[in-house]
Amino acid sequence: MRTATTAAARRRTRNLVLAAIAGVGVAVWVFPVLWGLLTSFKTERDVLAYPPAVFFTPTLANYREVLFGASSILPNLWSSFVVATAATALTMLFAIPAAYALGRLRYPYKRASGFYVLVTQMLPPVGLIIPYYLVLQKIGALDTYVGLAVIYLTFALPFAIWLMVSYFEDVPLEMEEAALLDRAGRMRALWHVILPQVRGGIAVTTIFVFLNAWNEFLFAVVLGGNRVRTVTVAMFNFISVEQTQWAKVAAGAMLAMLPVILIGIFAQRHIVKGLTVGAVKGGGRR
Repeated sequence: MRTATTAAARRRTRNLVLAAIAGVGVAVWVFPVLWGLLTSFKTERDVLAYPPAVFFTPTLANYREVLFGASSILPNLWSSFVVATAATALTMLFAIPAAYALGRLRYPYKRASGFYVLVTQMLPPVGLIIPYYLVLQKIGALDTYVGLAVIYLTFALPFAIWLMVSYFEDVPLEMEEAALLDRAGRMRALWHVILPQVRGGIAVTTIFVFLNAWNEFLFAVVLGGNRVRTVTVAMFNFISVEQTQWAKVAAGAMLAMLPVILIGIFAQRHIVKGLTVGAVKGGGRR
């Protein structure tokens, strides 16, 4: 009896410790977001007040300026959506067959091709900016939606391939063999048999690729321009040598984060399912 009581006390203590750690982690993540949200409703005077103004009269002037003022970011939100959507579509178009081939097919130099994909993922992005800039300038694709989407494709593709390979490997080989014995072609078996089994992994990969493209800044600021200016770059409209308009920056950041937060909320079930599917499936090719 005493042993059971001691074990129960230990479990409660462990659960309390884990809950405290999780609470600290959530607080560390939530506090900057909450502070930015409060800042977006402040005037510039309240933002610069010292000590910080915890109690203040909220205003929507920052959001009106950011959305409908001279430095409106609405066109930039559209640019980010177009570039991120195009980059995601292109990435998944190439990543799905590539991950399928690496995960299920046998062909010469398979290990070498997989290692090549992994190496390209390890390259530092900052070292590729100048070559990318010169290439896009040479072909006339600088400051275009197509050029920026293709650049995003180049560094999102290795990530997407390696993320999906394990999902394809977890599909039992017998399912595909049965389809092939029924005279279904390789592509038909992939479309009707394999893809329905890995849709959770595809959903997770699609979401991550879109979010990475949406949040990207370095390539957008160098390879974009007046015609293609994403929302992350547009934030600099409120930063100058003389003054930084922190309240408007915070309002713009909240608007830029809104699509990301909504995607996370509505796709939470697919994300959790996709990330855990490899842990509960078995019998796949190893």
